[in-house]
Amino acid sequence: MNHVKKTIDFYWDIGSTNTYFALKLLQPLAQQYNATIVWHAFNLGFVFQSNQYVLMDEPVEKLRNRRDDLNRWSARYNLGFKMPENFPIKTSRALRGAIAMRSWNKEAEYINAIFDAYWQDNIGTVGDYPTLRNIVESLGVEGAEFEALSESEESRTALIESTNNARTRGVFGAPTIIIEDELYWGKDRMEFVEDHLARMSKLSD
Repeated sequence: MNHVKKTIDFYWDIGSTNTYFALKLLQPLAQQYNATIVWHAFNLGFVFQSNQYVLMDEPVEKLRNRRDDLNRWSARYNLGFKMPENFPIKTSRALRGAIAMRSWNKEAEYINAIFDAYWQDNIGTVGDYPTLRNIVESLGVEGAEFEALSESEESRTALIESTNNARTRGVFGAPTIIIEDELYWGKDRMEFVEDHLARMSKLSD
C-alpha cells in the first residue's frame, strides 16, 4: 500500500472574517481525511500596508454586502459568528502568541480559542495581553510565561519569517490553504480542498 502523507498548510490571521469560517470548515475535513494541518501565522495587516490597501475605505455598499454575506454563511453552517464591535484590531500579539504556544503543544487549541473569543463572543480586546493571558491560562499555560515568550525576539522573528515565507509561496491573503503545490484562497474553496484530499486518499488505497 502506498501511504500518502496528507498535509494542509493553513495561513491565517485572526483579523480576517473569512479565516474564521475557513477554520471551522477545514478542521472537520482534515479529520475526515486523516490530514495534518500545519498552522502558519500570517500578518495580514503588514501585507495590507505593503500594498496600501485599507479595508474600511471600501464602498459602504460593498462593506454592507460583506456583512450580509457573512451572516448567510453563519446561518448556512450553523456557526456562532457575530461581527465584533471592535473591528479591525491589531493582531500581531495574537499571531505571535500562536507561535509561542507551540512550546506547550497547544497551538491549535489557542487558535480556536482566540477565534471563538473574537468572532463569536465579541471580545474586542483579543489582541491585547490581558485577554490573551486569560485565554492561555484557561488552556493550562502560565500567562506571564506566555507573554514573555510572545514578546521575545525569537517569536517576533518567527512571525516575520512566517509571513515572508508565505509570500514566497504565493500567499497574498488570509485564509490560504496549500495542499502539495496547490493554493486555495478564501473560505469558499472547501469543495476543491475536499476533492484534493479525496484524490490523495485514493492513492493510499
